Amino acid sequence: MRRAAFAVAAGAMAVSLAACGSAKESSGGADKSADSKKKGDAITVGLLLPENQTARYEKFDRPLIEKKVSELTNGKGKVVYANAKQDATQQNQQVDTMITNKVDVLIIDAVDAAAIKNSVQKAKDAGIPVVAYDRLAQGPIDAYTSFDNETVGKTQGEALLKALGSKAKSGKIVMMNGSSTDPNAAQFKKGAHDVLDGKVNVGKEYDTKEWKPENANSNMEGAISALGKKNIVGVYSANDGMAGGIITALKSAGIANVPVTGQDAELAGVQRIVSGAQYMSVYKPYAPEADAAAEMAVNLAQGKSLDSVAKDKVDSPTTKGVPSILVAVTSLTKDNIKDTVIKDGVYTVSDICTAQYKAACDKAGLK
Repeated sequence: MRRAAFAVAAGAMAVSLAACGSAKESSGGADKSADSKKKGDAITVGLLLPENQTARYEKFDRPLIEKKVSELTNGKGKVVYANAKQDATQQNQQVDTMITNKVDVLIIDAVDAAAIKNSVQKAKDAGIPVVAYDRLAQGPIDAYTSFDNETVGKTQGEALLKALGSKAKSGKIVMMNGSSTDPNAAQFKKGAHDVLDGKVNVGKEYDTKEWKPENANSNMEGAISALGKKNIVGVYSANDGMAGGIITALKSAGIANVPVTGQDAELAGVQRIVSGAQYMSVYKPYAPEADAAAEMAVNLAQGKSLDSVAKDKVDSPTTKGVPSILVAVTSLTKDNIKDTVIKDGVYTVSDICTAQYKAACDKAGLK
């Protein structure tokens, strides 16, 4: 069972996000649904994902959304897919193509939440509703689904403090945040700082360009050089991909037994947790998020109201009161792998416990 200490009700995030919004426009979601021409099941959903550096997008998000759209449309709906490969300009061009091809609705996970704004407006002008997926895109979006992002950061921070114990202030920690173009990264960072500030000494902090593991690796090498390898007691890493690059740098410097956080419960991250190289990850169940995006997209494409689907409201920097579905998260450690990613069918024991990790799996009770 998920631990209540690390999970948060979706409604709680709605309150915090709505309070933080500096809205200038009102969402067109409700009006759009009411005014849209009614469509049947033969709809076309444009799906735009941001990058392929993180394993989740191709392995989970895309197939889950495609499956749910098919289920909701009796097999008649189709998904047209494009991946921007971390290029905001390319993603804007992909939106233009989707508009030209007259898709009925767009699901967009923005590379750059601000840079996508004009493209969202173009879609709106063309009568195509937009669901912002995982990242809160700017512009007149009609719906949004994601996780409780500040709580993700808090969960990471709490786990790091637990791992450090009495060593929390005995040295320096390094904070490896995500990309400055991703609004989620700012929320993860805020949540982590809310927990860590005053309880640890932050020696170095980075916003990691494009979330790339190699950039995190370079940053970590710089931190080790600046701080000294004997002075680093822990690392806040915003996701698993970067944690891999960080851990490589730590090992190369001969630094061991330093807790490193993560996020996304990537297979490599889970294996590192089993082996002890990484302390934790944040498990974000992709199916509820993907299902929410698909359901809102189908409803919007068919001209149906979102009132019965999206129970929350979120403010973006440009749009007020966006109908939203927010999903809770769980701290993933060696102790609850069975009760999270294995129980939910994300991975099997054989996926995790390859020959390299068999001894560690046996020790952890994963058989």
